[in-house]
Amino acid sequence: MTASWTWSYSAYDPKAEHLVETLCTLGNGRFATRGSAPECPADTVHYPGTYMAGCYDRLTSVVAGRRVENEDMVNLPNWTLLRYRCLPEGGPPGEWLTPDSEDLQRYSVSLDLRAGILTHRLLFRDAEGRGLRVTHHRIVHMGNPRLAAQRSLFHAYGWSGTLEIESVLDGDVTNAGVERYRELDGRHLRAHRVGSEPGGVAWLTCRTAESAVRFALTARTLTAPAAPVVDDHTATATVQRCVLPISPGGSAVVTKTIALHTSRDRPADDPLGAALDDVAHAPGFSSLLASHRSAWRSLWHEAELYVPGEAGHILRLHLFHVLQTLSSHSAELDVGVPARGLHGEAYRGHVFWDELFVLPYVTMHFPEVARALLMYRHRRLPAARAAARQAGGSGAMYPWQSAGSGREETQSLHLNPHSGRWLPDHSHLQRHVGSAVALNVWRYAQATGDRGFLHSAGAEILLEVARYWAGAVTFDSGQQRYRLRGVVGPDEYHDAYPEAKTPGIDDNAYTNVTAAWVLARGLDLLDELPDARRRELMEQLSLDDTERDRWDDISRRMYVPFHRGVVSQFENYDRLEELDWARYSRRYGDIRRLDRILEAEGDSVNRYQAFKQADTLMLGYLFRPTDLAGLFARLGYRLDDEVWRETVEYYAKRTSHGSTLSSFVHGWVLARQKGPEAWSHMEEALLSDVADIQGGTIGEGIHLGAMAGTLDMVQRGITGLEAGPEGLHVDPVALPEIPRFSFTLCFHGHRGIRIRMMPGRIGISVPASPLGPLVVLLPEERRVTVPAGSERWFRLPPVI
Repeated sequence: MTASWTWSYSAYDPKAEHLVETLCTLGNGRFATRGSAPECPADTVHYPGTYMAGCYDRLTSVVAGRRVENEDMVNLPNWTLLRYRCLPEGGPPGEWLTPDSEDLQRYSVSLDLRAGILTHRLLFRDAEGRGLRVTHHRIVHMGNPRLAAQRSLFHAYGWSGTLEIESVLDGDVTNAGVERYRELDGRHLRAHRVGSEPGGVAWLTCRTAESAVRFALTARTLTAPAAPVVDDHTATATVQRCVLPISPGGSAVVTKTIALHTSRDRPADDPLGAALDDVAHAPGFSSLLASHRSAWRSLWHEAELYVPGEAGHILRLHLFHVLQTLSSHSAELDVGVPARGLHGEAYRGHVFWDELFVLPYVTMHFPEVARALLMYRHRRLPAARAAARQAGGSGAMYPWQSAGSGREETQSLHLNPHSGRWLPDHSHLQRHVGSAVALNVWRYAQATGDRGFLHSAGAEILLEVARYWAGAVTFDSGQQRYRLRGVVGPDEYHDAYPEAKTPGIDDNAYTNVTAAWVLARGLDLLDELPDARRRELMEQLSLDDTERDRWDDISRRMYVPFHRGVVSQFENYDRLEELDWARYSRRYGDIRRLDRILEAEGDSVNRYQAFKQADTLMLGYLFRPTDLAGLFARLGYRLDDEVWRETVEYYAKRTSHGSTLSSFVHGWVLARQKGPEAWSHMEEALLSDVADIQGGTIGEGIHLGAMAGTLDMVQRGITGLEAGPEGLHVDPVALPEIPRFSFTLCFHGHRGIRIRMMPGRIGISVPASPLGPLVVLLPEERRVTVPAGSERWFRLPPVI
């Protein structure tokens, strides 16, 4: 194992512990456990948490005098807890030892990215010089997604006696990992039952309060040397106690193997019976570790990405967490893309539009997982239809925040930590999430060639989103254009016009342009469908030629505002005041969350030309320059290189980057423009989570979209790689900080295609298969082929 495969921390810092716990989370796509120290229950420093993909529960709380509902991804019982203390011969028992003990001499945490193994190392030494070295190894099994294990090794120095051990399954947990949610009810677990079985097995069952999901955890605790285990349970926890002899140079080992089953498992079974059976037949830790390593080895083979240097080290960590959140086991579940992974409770575990940034990578490596994630959206199509009807529209209106049922889960209030005030939340007006879902459907089909999905579930999603947009617009006879009013764009800062009594802004450029794109693709899809399927869908959706004509008209006459020769973020944007950026930077330093700063001052960001994150510039992430120019041309607008360059420069000066996605998008757009500041934005995106640049938010969970986005920056951004039915488009740009790299991908049935980028050259190898040659479209309209079972290298045009 080399350093590039290890993520480590060499000292204990209570202020950084939540960050360490998040970045050292272990998971397998079904459930994940934060990287907390086994010795520590939840407190102000430590926050153990275990979360199951797609497991939500709803509670009602009273906040600021209002009843509000919150549907959370549920924090499950803590299986990692292991307490221990020393009982020296002839002396009194010591205190329970933790990283916060005064006797702690050394502490380190090491995450083996290659094999998914977390190691905690602690060394304690008391005033008499007696020492205890403790090493914990933990895995969440990637091969068997219902198992996890933890092995603890104890070595004594300078004393003899015994160790008292308590192995605990703690069900007395709440959702309390995000401080600003503390006024919300977080007690989701009910009806605890505990018990024991022969062979050192303890069990705990419980269920969620409203969704009534039942859980069963079983733990088998074995020791070496073997010692009797005494059970002493409470109403909400199992406690297994044992006493182990230890002497200088000697060691003791405690191995805790757990199984986690739920009532949502398929095939359906009694969770407790299944968990007891699993833990009883689970092999020893060494065998579990071997099969776990093997599963990770296969996963890394499919997800290969090599970038040299420190950037490559961070990218590998990002990829590790993407794989832990969305593995092949996720494909068996009804789950979406949680914005903060399975790593914490920020955003309550909800699904936003982050799949827009995650699916490009996942699709080109694990198409089966990508398809399953899109099916999460398809299963919630009835809820999206109901939301559209409730809003007085038609088609499907996907919510800004989704969870279990697919209904809108966006909070009605949010807390500003700067002012302590609960404020109305209007982010549910971000209707653009439907366009993101539709775009993911289309691009999945382009990359995989899966026309079966596109013509069935995919068609239903895309056409219903198109129908929603067609019903949401109004026609402005003065401008002879279609307009979208009362929305919120990706920026999120601007949720109303200054002094307006109702929320929403008009004609957000990103929303309007992507809506026009969806309508145009809907028409393309209808033309592509086999006659029988087209008739079936048109009858099922009550579509007729009149509506198709309306779609075509809107896709050509959607209004896009401009001012001063650049694309306006929204209508009348240019009437907002300019912000004195220098004054606020001097006063506050970090102004990423400018909206909170201004609100605490009694002001509003709605008054200013200031943005949280890329909004209009998101169009440059979604579409290649030629495609974006063609999309604007269809709408009757000119968007040549000069207009787009000025647009990028205009917004780059007015963005606070309050979202981790913002730096990544700016880096992408500037890289494609060969802009000199591309790397500084890319570097900030790389560091956003590992350095916690947003000031404490990483303890609440990773930013999965930003992590996957940095991977996509290498996979598609620098290479200019786009998948289409005619082949793989490749149009690289030079990023001097990453001059060479390689990765594999899947395309149209080919698996394990390897792309190697070198200065001025690109190498493409295609594994042997019965499929035909891979078609690649290179710059300067060169069309080349790479036969299966061969590798070819091509020269690239010089960088201008």
